[in-house]
Amino acid sequence: MPCERKARFRHNTIAFWLSDDEKRVVEARIIVAGVQKGEYYRASILGQKVEIVAGRYRSERLAIVLEKMLEKAERGDAYAGEELTVVLHELLELMKR
Repeated sequence: MPCERKARFRHNTIAFWLSDDEKRVVEARIIVAGVQKGEYYRASILGQKVEIVAGRYRSERLAIVLEKMLEKAERGDAYAGEELTVVLHELLELMKR
C-alpha cells in the first residue's frame, strides 16, 4: 500500500491531457526507455531546453502569470513568493544567454 501523501518526497501532482495518438507515442517511448512513467515524465520535462520566444501573445501570457504570482506573494502566500523568486532567477539566466 502506498504511503500517505504528506510522507512522500514528491507530493505534488501535475496532470495534462493527451490525444489517443499522443498517448500511444508517449507510452511507446516509456517502454523503449525501460523506466517508470513518473521517472520518464520528470526526465522529459526537466531536461527540456527552455527558449524565450519573442512575440506579443507569449509576452502577454508571461506577464499575466507573473502578475498573478506577484498578487499571491503580496497577499502573504509564502509559496508564491518562493515560486516568483525561482521564476525570476530562471528568466534572468535565460536572458543572459
